[in-house]
Formats: sequence, C-alpha cells, structure tokens
Amino acid sequence: MTRDPTLVIAASPHIKGRDGTATIMWNVVGALAPIVLAAAWLFGPSALLVVAAAVVGAVGTERAFGTGGTLRDGSAAITGILLGLTLPAGMPLWMAALGGAFAIGFGKLLFGGLGYNIFNPALLGRAFLQAAFPVAITTWPKVGGSWWALRGDNFALPLLKGGAVDAITAATPLGLLKFEHRGTPLLDLVLGTTGGSLGETAALVILLCGGYLALRGYLNWRIPASILATVALLAAALHAVAPARYASAPFMLFSGGLVLGAVFMATDMVTAPVTDRGRWLFGAGVGVLVVVIRTWGGLPEGVMYAILLMNALVPFINRVTQPRPFGTRVRAAKEVPA
Repeated sequence: MTRDPTLVIAASPHIKGRDGTATIMWNVVGALAPIVLAAAWLFGPSALLVVAAAVVGAVGTERAFGTGGTLRDGSAAITGILLGLTLPAGMPLWMAALGGAFAIGFGKLLFGGLGYNIFNPALLGRAFLQAAFPVAITTWPKVGGSWWALRGDNFALPLLKGGAVDAITAATPLGLLKFEHRGTPLLDLVLGTTGGSLGETAALVILLCGGYLALRGYLNWRIPASILATVALLAAALHAVAPARYASAPFMLFSGGLVLGAVFMATDMVTAPVTDRGRWLFGAGVGVLVVVIRTWGGLPEGVMYAILLMNALVPFINRVTQPRPFGTRVRAAKEVPA
C-alpha cells in the first residue's frame, strides 16, 4: 500500500507543453521541404545537391562531436537545410559541407550544444563561407535552361579550380539595383524567377510554410511581422523622398533573403528574445539594419549581418524587457536606502 506524498519537489518548469523539442524541429523540417522543392524546380538538381551537402556536413559534425541523442531532435538537419538555402545553386558541394560543419561546430557545439548558442548557426556558417569563399558564394546561376543541367561546379574538388561545368550567371535583383541602378519586375521577385540564393525564391511558399508553423505555435509571429513592417515603412519613407534613388517597399520586401530570414532564421527560439516586447524590439532592429545595410552599405544584401548583430543584443533585450514580477511595484528613488 502506498500513500500519496503531501509535498512533491521537482525541477521547473512544472507546466510543460505537449510537444517536445524533436516534434517542433521535425515540423520545421517538414515546413522547409516545400521551399527546397521550389528551389529545385527553379534551379534543377544542383539545388538538391547543395542542400544535401550542407545537411551532410551539419549532421556529420553533430554525429562526430555531439552528445548522445542529438541527431534525433532534427536541429542539425534544420541548420543544414537553412544554410543550403542561403547558398547559390552552383556552390561546390565540398564548400557547402564545410559550411555545415562550421555551423554546427562553431555555431552550436562550441557554445555547449542545443539551447546554448548565441548566434543562429546556419547564418554563422554562411558568414564563414562568405569570408572564406567570396567568389563562389556570390556567383549566381541564372534561372532557366535544361532542368537536368548543373548550375555550376558542384563537383569541383577541394582547393582546386573547377571548370567542368559552364553555367550562365546572372546578378541578383539587389545587385542590379545597387550597382547598375536597374529594377526587377515585382512578379519575378514574388515567384523567385531571378538570380540569387536558393532561399531567395518563392516568397509566397515561404510565407505559407511560416504561417503553418505560426498556427501550430512553433513560430512567434511577432518577429517576422515586426521585421517586414519595419522594412516596409522605412523603404516607403525613403522612396517617397527620392523615388529615383531608393527602392520601393515591395522591392525591399521580396528581394534577397529577407522573407526567408524573417520567417525561419530570426524566429529561432534559442537566439531570439523570450518576451513579447523584446520580440517586437528585436524584429524592428533587424528591419532597420537591413534597410541601412542595403541602402548605404557596401554590400547589396544585409539580412545575414542584421540578424547576427541583433542575436548579440538578445541578452540585453531580454534584460530590459523583463516583465515586472506579479505583486511588486517599482520603488521611487527616495525609497531606495542610501
């Protein structure tokens, strides 16, 4: 015969959600699948190869240096997929795999594993590739042609110059605007039929997939809403002042990797603020930095740097936006003991 204890002592949290980490992560993987398929539709098998290589690098590093059971939660797969979507279709596969390994090794495991990293691992991996291989990561294949044709030197050997595949390249819409002062039709931006990274395609698909995650409660809608609203407001204001000099709000919203970054990267539960006020502030900061970098910076795109910079400020944002404990009040200065 057993008696019920009158006092149960357990570690917090005492109220838990029904969905664990693995459930959330694999739902995100499923939401990313249509985006990968959209990229494959536009860029052919090269898109699948680049994403697969990034996933192999990420998962392989997690398997080699991670703790037991970390592969089953799906977080390494998400990092690899997101990294692959930030790369051009013609990226050599060994570079994509190296980026995935760096993303997990230095962006996640070095900080202590899942839940401890400060920066978004996928974006940290892309920043590494941007610094190490600036030419390869800014060579944008053109959409179109034979679906089966490779879009670049995907199978180039490490540290050797490729040349087996000759691909037609094209500038991105942001590059055309910044360096050649040429616009891009809005429909091409929305449908993704432009040069750019794999994740700069099919903005409507990205928004639909993000909406699914928001409805399931796996994505906080305040962050992408504040990012997109801030970019739209600032771009509209600048465009109203000098239409010939500054891009319109629709162009700013649908060009580059803004939609992918706002929906799937800035909303990372580990590297985003935990308070609602903090999420609004975080998203607004990302939006401001994106417009500033795109408009006055030396690079045509700024989503990656904007999110990474705001990731660094998240601990401070969490501190200043902490809600006041229930039942307390802010003491006046005269009440503070000397």
